[in-house]
Amino acid sequence: MVSILVACANGAGTSLMMKMTCEKVLKKLDIKPGKLLHCALSEAKSAATQYDVVFCPLNFISMFKSAEDAGTTVIGLRNVMSAQEMEEKLLASGVLEKKGMK
Repeated sequence: MVSILVACANGAGTSLMMKMTCEKVLKKLDIKPGKLLHCALSEAKSAATQYDVVFCPLNFISMFKSAEDAGTTVIGLRNVMSAQEMEEKLLASGVLEKKGMK
């Protein structure tokens, strides 16, 4: 199972919509996540290492350098509502293969 964290500046509207987009992508790929949470960037920064994947807006990706160093896959999105971009970047990251899911 893969655990995913989605984060935006305040952790309210945008991250909730990102979570819903992620749910659609995972359903399309026939993947059931171990956990899928949305939150604010401030919370995500400290919790990121507990997840396999973190999705965030592209301009905030540098906030997760220590999580990347610890093995978390951090994916920055140009369009946080784009299911196509999210799917492409998730597949390209290789994390699903590492987890034996694709």
